[in-house]
Amino acid sequence: MSDNWLIVIPEDPYWQPERATAGRAAAALAGMLSEQGRRGLEALWHDTVEVVHCFANLERVTCPRCGADLHTGTWLGEAITERFEDGSATLDVTVPCCGTGISLNDLVYDWPMGFARFRLTVLHPDRAWLTEAELTETADALGHPVRQILAHL
Repeated sequence: MSDNWLIVIPEDPYWQPERATAGRAAAALAGMLSEQGRRGLEALWHDTVEVVHCFANLERVTCPRCGADLHTGTWLGEAITERFEDGSATLDVTVPCCGTGISLNDLVYDWPMGFARFRLTVLHPDRAWLTEAELTETADALGHPVRQILAHL
């Protein structure tokens, strides 16, 4: 059996809301879900930045500077592993394609993924992407810009 998640994270991977603010954002998101979907809604905080992966949905990763494909080969996996195995506090990397210094969070992920210390997750959300209006409503409730990830495992 496979699992699907709808995940909403702050644009800034290091940012975390207060508990009450997260509760308001979770309530706003719950209003966008079916009764079934609401049962899988959870707010999660992490002490360190975590990878928020889309798993089987990931098709490609490109450099925002030159458009080169970074998903082939081992560079991306090694860059992520290196930062998380040594407990690095930075997501900064130098991409091999054009030598640009950039955050792993700013690479172009198709399907979206990211990095975060806080997330709202919905297991089996019974829906696909949030609309732009729904993302704006969630961001307003959270008090911070957000991005969404659809994960499939």
